[in-house]
Amino acid sequence: PGSQGKTLRGSFSSAAARDAQGQSIGHFEFHGDHALLCVRINNIAVAVGKEAKLYLFQAQEWLKLQESSHGYSCGEKLSKAQLTMTMNQTEHNLTVSQIPYPQAWHVFYADKYTCQDDNENSQAEDIPFEMMLLNPDAEGNPFDHFSAGESGLHEFFFLLVLVYFVLACIYAQSLWQAIKKGGPMHVILKVLTTALLLQAASALANYIHFSSYSKDGIGIPFMGTLAEFFDIASQIQMLYLLLSLCMGWTIVRMKKSQSRPLQWDSTPASTGIAVFIVITQSILLLWEQFEDTSPHSYHSHHNLAGILLIILRICLALSLGCGLYQIITVERSTLKREFYITFAKGCILWFLCHPGLACISVIFSDYQRDKVVTIGVILCQSVSMVILYRLFLSHSLYWEVSSLSSVTLPLTISSGHKSRPH
Repeated sequence: PGSQGKTLRGSFSSAAARDAQGQSIGHFEFHGDHALLCVRINNIAVAVGKEAKLYLFQAQEWLKLQESSHGYSCGEKLSKAQLTMTMNQTEHNLTVSQIPYPQAWHVFYADKYTCQDDNENSQAEDIPFEMMLLNPDAEGNPFDHFSAGESGLHEFFFLLVLVYFVLACIYAQSLWQAIKKGGPMHVILKVLTTALLLQAASALANYIHFSSYSKDGIGIPFMGTLAEFFDIASQIQMLYLLLSLCMGWTIVRMKKSQSRPLQWDSTPASTGIAVFIVITQSILLLWEQFEDTSPHSYHSHHNLAGILLIILRICLALSLGCGLYQIITVERSTLKREFYITFAKGCILWFLCHPGLACISVIFSDYQRDKVVTIGVILCQSVSMVILYRLFLSHSLYWEVSSLSSVTLPLTISSGHKSRPH
C-alpha cells in the first residue's frame, strides 16, 4: 500500500534462531494507540510445521533480561515477551496499542527448534517474509508515518535544501565574482565554498533518501551512504581550512615571520601534525559510520569512535581557542581585535557544537537524541559558515585592517614579493 515506516525483507531461519536463542529481525520505535506490525509469508505449511512465532520485547525489558544475573533459559526469555504472534496465516497484523510515549521494540523469530540442542532438526527450510512496522499519523492512520526516531527529518532536509537553493540564487553570482577577483581571500573562499557545496550535496542526498523512504519504507540506501560521504568530505575540508588559518599550516607555504601571529612555520613537523589530525578525524568519522548505520550523518555517540571524535573536537577547540585568546589579549587595535574575535567564534562554534549537542541530547528520550544532534549540528555549522563568510567577504573591513598594518594581518598569503603586501 505504499506505507511509511520501516519495511524488512528476509527469511526466518531455524538455524539462526537456535544459534542466537531467537533470530533478531529488527527494532522499531512504536508510538500511539494504533501502531501496526504487518507480516506476510508464503510458505504456511513450513511455518505451521515448525510452530513459528514472533516475539516482541520492549527495548528496556530486553536489556534487563540480557543483563540479568538470574541466568534465564532460552524458553524463559521467550516467555517474557510483551507480545507474541503465531505464524499460521499468509498475512498477520498485530496492533501495538496503549503506548503512552515512543518506545523502542525488538522483534525476534523463534520456533520449536530454537531452544533445542539438536542441530539436525533445525536445518529445516527457511521462511521468506516481508514485514512492515508502522506508526499512526495525527489522524490515527498507521499507513502514513515514519518511525518516531525519524519523524521530522524528511521535512527538515526539505527546508534545508530549499534554503540552500534560495541562497544560491541570491548570492552565487556575487560569490563567484569575489572568487574570480583573486586576492588574499581567494584560496580561503574556494575551500570554504567547497565545504559548503559538500554540505548542501549531503542535505540533498538525505532528502532524496527520505523522500523515497516515505513511500516504501526502504528508501535509497545508496543515497544515504552518499550523504554520509559528502558530510565526511565537508568535515575534512573545514578542518583543513581552520587548521590552516589558526595554526599557520598555510594553504600557500610561507617562511616563518614573527610579525604574523596566526601563521605557523610550515616545517615538516608542523605539517605532519596537521596532516595527522586530519587523517585521525577521517578515520574516526568512517569508523563511526560503519558502527552506526542510521540514515543520517550525526549520531549521539554510543560507540568508541563517537566518543573519540568528541574528545578530538574538544581538544581542537581548546587549543585553537587558547591560541586566539593570546593574540586577542595582546592586540591593541580594536578593529583587528574584532576580526580575531569573530574568527574565534566561527572556529569554536564549528568544533564544539557536536560535543555540546551530544551532551545536551542525554536529557532527551532515546528516540529524540539522534534527531536533536542531527538537526542541531547542521544548523550550528551553517551559522559558523555564515560567520566565516561574512568575515572573509567583508572587503571594506579587510582593507581597512590592511591599511593599518599589512604585516600583522591574519590570513595573508604571500605572492613572493616580500616588499609589496597584497
